[in-house]
Amino acid sequence: MPFTRSLLSARSSRHRSRSGVAVAAAAAALLLTGCAATAQAGDPDASDQADAAASAYPLTIDNCGTEVTFESAPERVVTIKSSTLELLLALGLEDRVIGSAFSDGPAPEAFADAAAGIDVLSEKVPSQEATLAAEPDLVFAGWESNLSAEGAGDRATLAKLGVASYVAPAACKGEGYMPNPLTFDEVFREFEEAGEIFGVPDAAAELVAEQQAELEAIEPNADGLTALWYSSGDETPFVGAGIGAPQMIMQAAGLENIAADVADTWTSMGWEAIVDANPDVIVLVDAAWNTAEQKIAHLESNAATAALPAVQAKRYLVVDFPATEAGVRNVGAVAALVEQLGALG
Repeated sequence: MPFTRSLLSARSSRHRSRSGVAVAAAAAALLLTGCAATAQAGDPDASDQADAAASAYPLTIDNCGTEVTFESAPERVVTIKSSTLELLLALGLEDRVIGSAFSDGPAPEAFADAAAGIDVLSEKVPSQEATLAAEPDLVFAGWESNLSAEGAGDRATLAKLGVASYVAPAACKGEGYMPNPLTFDEVFREFEEAGEIFGVPDAAAELVAEQQAELEAIEPNADGLTALWYSSGDETPFVGAGIGAPQMIMQAAGLENIAADVADTWTSMGWEAIVDANPDVIVLVDAAWNTAEQKIAHLESNAATAALPAVQAKRYLVVDFPATEAGVRNVGAVAALVEQLGALG
């Protein structure tokens, strides 16, 4: 496949080993039982697949500085944030998701039917009580902050209770773990790591190949336009900075981020600085709690920003909030920006 294993080797020393303590022994037993039953049925292909799945474990991963060992593929998963749920849906693993929480909006049309059958545990971060009541063997979180005593449970406590935890690697904040900068190669690597964890490496490889082909087919805008990525905030806007998903998406679309020199994923930026930068276009994040229309109304009513040429000419681009975090929607966000730029002329 186009995304070679060599891209994984740089992180292999801290992300993978084949030893560790058991966190899901019961699930392993069930998996082995299922493999044996398949083999007895006389299906050689299924038997080979079962043998390959069994040989991949135990799998130990250094995840944001926490070592997590999988004795077998997780079977009962609680997802937190849209990015984690949608990755599992893209890998065809909806039958393993027993509950989702803190989604940032409805699932894409392609995943709508699969998502409809999944219980929603909470509109926000679920409590530890609600999380444990679902009896998961894994909590897959979109942010490190989701896994706290005030949230779904801190990682050490969950581990003591036999529940593994895994944070989307792009959301890691610790030194040496936060991607700097985030790249599509890293996003695709994370898809492959999820494929290893869940025992579906072929599905992950297919997803990566499809998204790589889609990304390579996009022709970036060549007009040399500068852009503001406006996520939220009225008095002080919260904008996409220089090393996260907004920067990655804008760069791939051919836009120059006016906050690219800020070494963070997101940052606060005063309106005065934005006016001085005078962006050619403004990317508006459309979220249920702060819509693109609300942002436009604020830009056009604020005396300082109302005079910006981009505002006067309504040179707005819109991106759905779930596409603003590392995940399966990022390539589509690039394509959407390029298409909207074309429509602006």
